[in-house]
Amino acid sequence: MKRCLPLWILPLWILLLTAAAVPAQAPLDESPLPIELVRAYPNIRVRRPVVITNAHDGSNRLFVATQQGVVNVFPADQNATEERTFLDIEDKVVYSDAQNEEGLLGLAFHPEYSANGYFYLYYTTRETPQTSVISRFSVSKDPNQADPDSELELLRISQPFWNHNGGTLEFGPDGFLYIALGDGGLRNDTLMNGQNVQTLLGAILRIDVDHPSEIRAGRRVTKLNYSIPQDNPFADAPEFARGEIFAYGFRNPWRISFDKKTGDLWAADVGQDTWEEIDIVKKGGNYGWNLREGKHKFGPAGSEPRSDLIEPVWEYHHDVGKSITGGNVYRGQKVPELDGYYLYADYVSMLVWGLKADPGSNKVLANRPITGAGQPIITFGYDENGEVYCSDPSGMLYQFRKKSP
Repeated sequence: MKRCLPLWILPLWILLLTAAAVPAQAPLDESPLPIELVRAYPNIRVRRPVVITNAHDGSNRLFVATQQGVVNVFPADQNATEERTFLDIEDKVVYSDAQNEEGLLGLAFHPEYSANGYFYLYYTTRETPQTSVISRFSVSKDPNQADPDSELELLRISQPFWNHNGGTLEFGPDGFLYIALGDGGLRNDTLMNGQNVQTLLGAILRIDVDHPSEIRAGRRVTKLNYSIPQDNPFADAPEFARGEIFAYGFRNPWRISFDKKTGDLWAADVGQDTWEEIDIVKKGGNYGWNLREGKHKFGPAGSEPRSDLIEPVWEYHHDVGKSITGGNVYRGQKVPELDGYYLYADYVSMLVWGLKADPGSNKVLANRPITGAGQPIITFGYDENGEVYCSDPSGMLYQFRKKSP
């Protein structure tokens, strides 16, 4: 006679079998990385550095832009003793410590810089109050000296307030220029720019700087020193949205960067009340502000999760930090332990982390603290070899190094 399991055991038995069939979820790795920030270029110090980048022209130089309006250049050699002034447009740039989200905020070199000598700046102009300008400049015959009279303006954007200007310029792997813009400022996105695709504010733009174009409206013709890529999400709907928009729903992205290996576009969006967030940006994506802050409903008119609102890949609470500084995915050679980690910091708490996500699902696998410099980190950048640096407002630069045993 066969013995059968009691009926009351069967549901429990089925549950156990089902659980055994589902792979266990690997726990999030939050252990400290054996990495520390140490002083880089000890003989170099610049005023309030907000951009660190290179010209990808084989010259092995580092360019550091100050928020006041000066671009410095020096060899990417730790023994470098002096920086040179590559470009000085301080007389054109608005900056004050009391309104410190204006100024020279973005610098990017054209992918064909070694052939055409073009580079691009984002700055707050003195010509008109609260106005951001994106312009092209050219290098002079001296490779360490730009031509200040070569400016060609591409875009002029009115800002309703002095804060939330964003400001990052980055060329993507597609050769187009990406521009990060905040929602225009104040609090709560008062003017509702984050969800308004008829304004450039609160969005990441994508433009073609190699092909001028023109817009016809009746008999009126407006010439542009750029064009809109045909596959931009709103390129064919000018009556509905600005064609320059690549993605929207941002509060104040500080900074955006491309992973040099995967091409993924990372954005760190500064929060307001409770949450800081990190996004992996997709074409046409709506990242939720001001309906959402991080993965949460924002304010009484906010929204619960919706299929058309993309959640951040990572967030952290204001108990941890209150102003995110976005960085870069490390693809250098000197610190292999950091390969594939997105490096970022918090300006207020002065903490630094490495975040790793699965490239297929964007699921976070690790968020690991790094021993910081004990200073607020204002920006990140990298040299021609992919080595990542960061800086503090006092002008000191830092690099990542494996801790000694």
